[in-house]
Amino acid sequence: MHQILKYFPALTTTQISQFEKLFSLYEDWNSKINVISRKDISQLYERHVLHSLAIAKFITFADNSTVVDIGTGGGFPGIPLAIFFPNVKFTLLDSIRKKITVVDAVKDELKLTNVTTFVARAENVNKQFDFVVSRAVTNFSDFLKLSSNLIRQKNRHEIKNGIIYLKGGDLDNELNNYLKNIKIVDISTFFDEEFFETKKIIYYSK
Repeated sequence: MHQILKYFPALTTTQISQFEKLFSLYEDWNSKINVISRKDISQLYERHVLHSLAIAKFITFADNSTVVDIGTGGGFPGIPLAIFFPNVKFTLLDSIRKKITVVDAVKDELKLTNVTTFVARAENVNKQFDFVVSRAVTNFSDFLKLSSNLIRQKNRHEIKNGIIYLKGGDLDNELNNYLKNIKIVDISTFFDEEFFETKKIIYYSK
C-alpha cells in the first residue's frame, strides 16, 4: 500500500480506505477462485494495483466519461481505476462468470457505485465508450479487432478517445503495422520499481 501513497499522495481518505481493503479481499477470494497468480498475491499492490494505475498517470479521465475494461479478470485495471476516478463510469467485462463473481464481491464491499459488470465477450457488446482499457489479454492486433468498434468518436479529453492497453516485453513485431496510430509510453517513466522496466502503455486512436 505504501507504493500507492508514494506515487499518489493526494488520495482522499475514502480512496485510501478502499485501496487498503484490496489486499484482504483479494487474498480471501483468491483462496476460493484463482484470479491472481498465487506467487503474485503478496505483490498485489505493485504488480496489479500500481500497474493498473499507470493509466491514471497517462490520462485524467473527464467526469462522467465512460470506460470499458475488456477481459478484466479479477478486476484489473478496472477496479483500481474506478477507485481513483469515482466520477467516471466503468464497465468491466469478462467471459468467465467466476471472475465476475469476484469483481462483483469486491465492488460491493468497496461500495463502488461507478462500476457495472457483465459476463460477456467484447465482440458481443453493442455499446460504445470513450475509452477501452485492458491488460494484455491477447496480442494487440487481435485485441484491436475485438474492441475498436466499441470506441465512441465524440471526444472530450486531452487526447482522442481510444484504446489504452497495458503490455510488457518486446512489442516491435506486434505493433509494426500500427505505428501511425499508436503512442507507446514506458511505465518506468512513472514508477521506479524494477517490475515496470519492460512494461508499457499502448495508446491507440482511430
